[in-house]
Amino acid sequence: MNIAKRILALFIAVVASATGAMAQTDAAKQELSVEESYLQESIEVMVIREQSRAESRDMKLVALEYIGDAIEAGRGSEEIQKALEYMALEGVLNKSREGGLGRVTNNYPDVRAKAAAYLGELGGEAAKDSLLKIVLADPEPMVLTEAIKSLSKIGLNENDETATTISWIVTRFDILNPDNTLALAALDAFEALAAKNGGIKDASSIRTIMRIAEGPYIRPVQARARDVLSKLRQYGAQKK
Repeated sequence: MNIAKRILALFIAVVASATGAMAQTDAAKQELSVEESYLQESIEVMVIREQSRAESRDMKLVALEYIGDAIEAGRGSEEIQKALEYMALEGVLNKSREGGLGRVTNNYPDVRAKAAAYLGELGGEAAKDSLLKIVLADPEPMVLTEAIKSLSKIGLNENDETATTISWIVTRFDILNPDNTLALAALDAFEALAAKNGGIKDASSIRTIMRIAEGPYIRPVQARARDVLSKLRQYGAQKK
């Protein structure tokens, strides 16, 4: 019996040792996998950063493709937000000129518009702040429309900051060059911001919507403005 017990004890010890070794191997593999993943992500971010700052428009478009893949896979980061902001302001605030004083050589509205759209996909406070910079600086309706759509998607409107900024840009265009697409994006944004923040308290935003309803816009846009006004009034009724 003693011999049998010794053999059983030895067998248990061998199995325990083997199990422990396997556990250590699995842990090592898991740790290596985490390190490999971090390294891969670091390389990806580095490539995106360098491509975003390249002079070539095509290289920037490739960077935007990589950014889209990263955001879709849940790998959005502060570095990606910074790369998007840089490209979204390139040619407007970040300018390169021929000979230092000549024409702007990095004015790519399509790149800025796509970067603005991806900032909306990325989301968060920093992305919202980047989009507000774009709305205040960019002269192109195409870029502004994408920026407003992204602000609508993010939905942050502390102290009506976002609504006020959108109102300002629509008013600026309304005076000189009314744009139906931009106005429609603004109306959608006002409605979305109100839904996410319990209404809009900014009087300038209400005046902007009224101006669209009565201004030089096509009838479907005017009708949409009246619809948004009606919905905004409901928030006031709910508080009473």
